[in-house]
Amino acid sequence: MITALGALAGLIAVALGAFGAHALSDGFGDKQIGWWETATLYLMVHAALATALSATDTARFGTAALVLLLGAGLFAATLYAMALGAPRWFGAITPIGGLGMLAGWAMITWAALKA
Repeated sequence: MITALGALAGLIAVALGAFGAHALSDGFGDKQIGWWETATLYLMVHAALATALSATDTARFGTAALVLLLGAGLFAATLYAMALGAPRWFGAITPIGGLGMLAGWAMITWAALKA
């Protein structure tokens, strides 16, 4: 299941990255482009890592992969939404996704030390 979610997140990152680069570049200011690029980069990196981690036999790594995906998804979704004109208060939600990514990385560290 985590492999499928990671692959889907990667697909979304590529699709939205391309969409932003081609369809939205003329209507975006520097701030919106920055949000879009950051969202795409973080989503792609964490999707790839989660997909790779899901191939392990350790439940700890699988849980870490899921936490990474949830954090990256929330982080990216709020940045994409703000770039498309959502209210700026969405920015208050973004750090929750960041904390999810940090928690996922901490869990990977813990799982690696236990392995």
